[in-house]
Amino acid sequence: MLSIDWDVRCVMGSDLIKHGLELSTALLFTMLAEPKKPITFACYVDVLLDSAIHKSLEYGVLPEMADRVRKGCRVMVPVRGSLRSGYILDVKQDSTFPSVKAIADVLSTEPLLTSELFDVALWMADYYCSPLSHVLKVMLPSSLREKVRAKEQQYVMRAKTRDEMADICRSLRARSPKQVDVLDVMLKVRKGILLTELLEQAGTSRAPVDSLVKKGLLLIDIVRTDRSPFQNEEYFRTKPKTLSGEQAASLKATTDLLNAGRFGVNLLYGVTGSGKTEIYLQAIDYALCQGKGAIMLVPEISLTPQTMERFRSRFDNKIAILHHRLSHGERHDEWHRILRGDASIVIGARSAIFSPVKNLGVVVVDEEHESSYKQNDSAPCYHARDVAVMRAKLEGAAVILGSATPSLESFHNSQSGKYHLSRLSTRPDASKMPTVRIVDMRLEREKAGGYALFSQGLLEGIKARHGRGEQCILFLNRRGYHTSMLCGSCEHVVECPRCDVALTFHKNDQQLSCHLCGHTLCPPPATCPECGAPDTLKYRGVGTQQVEKALYAMMPGVRIIRMDADSTRHKGSHQQLLRDFGSGKADVLVGTQMIAKGLHFPQVTLVGILNSDAALNIPDFRASETVFQLITQVSGRSGRGDAHGEVIIQTMLPDNRTLELAAEADTDTFFEEELNVREAFNYPPYQQMVKVVFTGTDSSETVRTAEELRKLLIFALPQDCELHPTLPCGYARVKDRFRFQFVVQGPRGFHLRGGVLETALKKLRLPRNVRMLVDVNPLSTYF
Repeated sequence: MLSIDWDVRCVMGSDLIKHGLELSTALLFTMLAEPKKPITFACYVDVLLDSAIHKSLEYGVLPEMADRVRKGCRVMVPVRGSLRSGYILDVKQDSTFPSVKAIADVLSTEPLLTSELFDVALWMADYYCSPLSHVLKVMLPSSLREKVRAKEQQYVMRAKTRDEMADICRSLRARSPKQVDVLDVMLKVRKGILLTELLEQAGTSRAPVDSLVKKGLLLIDIVRTDRSPFQNEEYFRTKPKTLSGEQAASLKATTDLLNAGRFGVNLLYGVTGSGKTEIYLQAIDYALCQGKGAIMLVPEISLTPQTMERFRSRFDNKIAILHHRLSHGERHDEWHRILRGDASIVIGARSAIFSPVKNLGVVVVDEEHESSYKQNDSAPCYHARDVAVMRAKLEGAAVILGSATPSLESFHNSQSGKYHLSRLSTRPDASKMPTVRIVDMRLEREKAGGYALFSQGLLEGIKARHGRGEQCILFLNRRGYHTSMLCGSCEHVVECPRCDVALTFHKNDQQLSCHLCGHTLCPPPATCPECGAPDTLKYRGVGTQQVEKALYAMMPGVRIIRMDADSTRHKGSHQQLLRDFGSGKADVLVGTQMIAKGLHFPQVTLVGILNSDAALNIPDFRASETVFQLITQVSGRSGRGDAHGEVIIQTMLPDNRTLELAAEADTDTFFEEELNVREAFNYPPYQQMVKVVFTGTDSSETVRTAEELRKLLIFALPQDCELHPTLPCGYARVKDRFRFQFVVQGPRGFHLRGGVLETALKKLRLPRNVRMLVDVNPLSTYF
């Protein structure tokens, strides 16, 4: 027997109405009882709140709720005068406190997180230096936290036999023609029909249906329907393909792990078009035959519908899809399909690694080098590839990391024996790798007598492909029409008032736009906002909109599709644009990096990379690796059919070593040289790196806070760690918040965990307007 001290005001009134709780009679009696009246609890639970408090709180469970309380369930609890939602971390029989409060309600009827996912969450909180509540928020979709319900529809059925209803129709036809229209439809259906469809086919309102229900002629029942993202999608069933020798050896490395039921990582290093997807399909099929589940991570999944079609054609309805473009309802239904075991294969972007797949057998990370797998802007700053490896290790599953250009970290792990390396050196259909040419745009501009967007060779190549009925892809990783607006008098660049970045001109909307915060300036200014000079503002730089317009002006007969964040704002627009291009409705596809990977168009025989060297100028140790990977991936879209492919790389740095190796597709040499550079400067993968970012509305206060923590860490860190100075971030101000950072470097295995950061933060009180973000293994030390 423990006493419970209820403050009736904290759980009565507006909070109960706000949360819509249906409290039991016993709990209402408890709330209205005298303070400190002894209450018997069936058990006790540790609850972690969604926000504010990062430590678990203990509550009692009343007997009538005991059968619904399990680890991983969501509950509503009283905290400081209000009701808060949270997760049950543990269920126990004894309390550690003499007096506790009771949970107010159980929000979920079943645990939303498996015990294995709880273990992953604990590891992430520790490794990524993040509160556990933040980790759980990332793991569970907002549709589950916001109590989105399953979609329910009304289903209408006959309450009489067809013969009886036919007789009734004849008697009603003169008096109630609307009711007869409804009965005519019901006579044709086999068992029943959705109410919405019935009303549409009968061409009537709800009233005649209700009248027929009252007369006992019709029955209405409530049915649940899945909001499937595959609805109305067409596909053809396919069978497994015959594997080449290299493919078979790679598949065996994974099936051996599945047979043994043990953890292992297979790095699938294969050239573009070498058949990595077929290995994924057959490895997943092998896991399914063993009664196991699978997770397939794909970068920017909403942009690669071809992958979905391949998997759907092989596995039918066993697939669930999870990505950010799903509606709340669709994500809710897909998550519960996985939780029930109705879907044994999950395909999605980085957050899909947290899906509650039962008996996980294999995890596939396609294009494992992709930066979109890393969360950078909020805690926890996790990398889905690394979480996938840890989850597979905890569950004894196999991992396939696939890429034509593996990350240097993964390649280094394969060389040190941590991962198994499988190579695919050729394309299985005997198609050759494309021919790659580097074009010096300095010479092209001399020939043109000024600025040249397209080299002569690229224009001739597009004309030749158009004449042969083949297709081309033009890649430029910059959307918009012009990248900046410059004053010719004072050289002032028109910047975003909230961010330290130039505004981009979008011709279709006739406005300047900030790509960081979304601020717009419409129409663009006519006079310089700095010096006030009229008619001196000029546009500079090229974006995908200008590429599209310029090419159309030069070749009016060429059909062009542009694919970037502006042209794919609406749901389903990605799939539609790629379908149109794949079906031959366009000759040229112009786009940003969303067209650089995962696409298979056999008719594409020419790829033009318009500004390949822009990212090389970024002061970041990963710049060369990023450019090499991007060029290799884009080049791989060419020549995937019967016709030989060609790639033209336009650059102002034709002698750059990274571009030369990318043109030669010499990945091994690039890895060797780049790893030597990394080792010389103690960069990852030879040392660990942690970036600590501070943001605030006051620049002086923000940098002062960063310096205070840095000084505290100087005395707390081991001797073999290096603490870099505090510097402004590459984007020094975003959304009116100033940004500063410092980087900590240490030996592999070093981390800020183990109390180092926690101890320092106890001595440092963060100002209210300053936020801190810890980024473990950052992808960039600049931005």
